[in-house]
Amino acid sequence: MNNTTHAISINDIFKFDLTTRNLVKVAMLAAVSFVLMLVSFPIAAIFPPFLKFDLSDLPALLGGFALGPVAGMFIELIKNILNILIKGTDTGGIGELSNFIVGCFFVVPASIIYMKSKTRRNAIKGMLAGIIFMTVSACFSNYFLVIPLYQQFMPLDQIIASSPLRIVNDMKSFILFAIVPFNLLKSITVSAVALLVYKKVSPILHK
Repeated sequence: MNNTTHAISINDIFKFDLTTRNLVKVAMLAAVSFVLMLVSFPIAAIFPPFLKFDLSDLPALLGGFALGPVAGMFIELIKNILNILIKGTDTGGIGELSNFIVGCFFVVPASIIYMKSKTRRNAIKGMLAGIIFMTVSACFSNYFLVIPLYQQFMPLDQIIASSPLRIVNDMKSFILFAIVPFNLLKSITVSAVALLVYKKVSPILHK
């Protein structure tokens, strides 16, 4: 991580210059994010098969750290649009909408905290905040939006029955024992990888 300790204003944090250089960086990171999304896989022993694990939020997090939270949101958006256009969707875009929502709630808080003071400590604090925001947003978005929309394709009892854990028997237990641990696992893994690679890729992103 950078060792820049000077604080910047909230306007600077959310500023994103639409220069050719920045747009190319966002496009490249979104493309990498899309590729990582393609190699997603279920962890069927613990989670329902439609909850697929991937590291596609990693480029968005790196982009958010380097270019700000707006860039991170653009990367999340483009990644999901590419997934719909190229791979296609089995959920009418509901899965991609969910991915975009929780991805933004992960990347944006982490980026805001890091951009205020670009230190390793702030990066860790930012990612911890992102982990919490992502997990909480996944609970609310699934309960009030995503799962109700999914019921157009699959009845609620089948969604609940898709969990391999016997303790899951209703909507609340599904969110508590499937949605929460899945998003914790995913965000913690992405954060750990980001800590390992950001210092190496940072010079490229800041060129």
